Amino acid sequence: MKTIDKIPTGKIGRTSKLMQTGVKLGGNYLKYYSKKAFNPDYTRDELDQSNADDIYDSLKSLKGSALKVAQMLSMEKSLLPNAYVEKFSLAQFSVPPLSAPLVRKTFKKYNGAYPEDLYDKFASESVNAASIGQVHKAEKDGKKLAVKIQYPGVADSISSDLAMVKPIATRMFNLQGKDSAKYFKEVEGKLLEETDYILEVKQSKEISEACAHIPNLKFPKYYEELSSERIITMDWMNGKHLSEFAKENTDQSKANKVGQALWDFYMYQMHGLKEVHADPHPGNFLIDKEANLIAIDFGCIKKVPEDFYVPYFELANKENINNPEFFNAKLFELEILREDDSEREIKYFSALFYEMLSLFTSPFHEENFDFADEIFWNSITTLSEKYSNDTELRKMNGNRGSKHFLYINRTFFGLYNLLHDLQAKIEVNKFRNYMS
Repeated sequence: MKTIDKIPTGKIGRTSKLMQTGVKLGGNYLKYYSKKAFNPDYTRDELDQSNADDIYDSLKSLKGSALKVAQMLSMEKSLLPNAYVEKFSLAQFSVPPLSAPLVRKTFKKYNGAYPEDLYDKFASESVNAASIGQVHKAEKDGKKLAVKIQYPGVADSISSDLAMVKPIATRMFNLQGKDSAKYFKEVEGKLLEETDYILEVKQSKEISEACAHIPNLKFPKYYEELSSERIITMDWMNGKHLSEFAKENTDQSKANKVGQALWDFYMYQMHGLKEVHADPHPGNFLIDKEANLIAIDFGCIKKVPEDFYVPYFELANKENINNPEFFNAKLFELEILREDDSEREIKYFSALFYEMLSLFTSPFHEENFDFADEIFWNSITTLSEKYSNDTELRKMNGNRGSKHFLYINRTFFGLYNLLHDLQAKIEVNKFRNYMS
């Protein structure tokens, strides 16, 4: 794979790159409408593919939060055309890495020494490049290590990157007024945390120690003396990325074993620790030869405050969802319904969230749940399409829900997608066996 010698870090350079992409997208639409004029049956597939290619090519050269957005969007399988999902999913663990000279320069800047001064062996070629950093193999004192190096300028460009994305997101999600600022602030705060590798090492150690007793779950050891604000050194863990395992696996018992470990890991964090690994994409998990789940990235951890946790999970109870008075009271607590809503808005959003929550919480209503169930997945797709095409929804204020929904919902959508990829059947309440 071609390497990168330089990343645009200034606001002007990054904005210019995105503007060039906008011109390309305009050209793609012109081609599409020209062909459509001569052939009314011509589909959007070629347009979607061209747009996905051009957007991804731009983002992968920018890296950082711009590419992180693509990574997050790749998990929205029910909302985006397949061309975007396929292309953006490359952001999870397969993007052009930094060149060897730039790696060396970056290492010296962040750790005060060159790699060869700190390790017995250090592979200058990256084995895994993602949105915020890339991973290299190393050895020291006979131990095989993984060294994650953050791309230059990532932390400094987050605010300006989000400022560029904000007008697009505001239109996409119909956000109105000053209230939308809380959502962007939440995203900015989490992205900034992800660039603080000292914090990541701390979080990694705390959660891996707290969850070490959960069966079929493994974590690397972290080495603080070989880590810094932009470098992390940990044990090298052998295994396949979860997506690769899911594509190749034909053993249902292994799928269930991995799926159960994943479910138990997330439920234990959510209900026991009240903080959760909020970046559940395939690039953050490996599967070893014994079908153990290995969690390797803890940059994005979402703390779940009690005043959000209680009403959120009260609405996972089927009886509560079906009690209109109780249900609406919780929607106000969760900031889904607002005091300044009209009667029409209250009626509309109550119905919308009743339909959504009844579907999305359905795994919690069973003792066992099969994430291969296509009826469940088709229902999610149908519901997404229904509301994405709803003209009534576009007329209403889209500022709905506590800021905590952003990462908690992302966590559950990501978890559900991973379990669906695995085609896993799980025991819903088994995690309670590991609660202290």
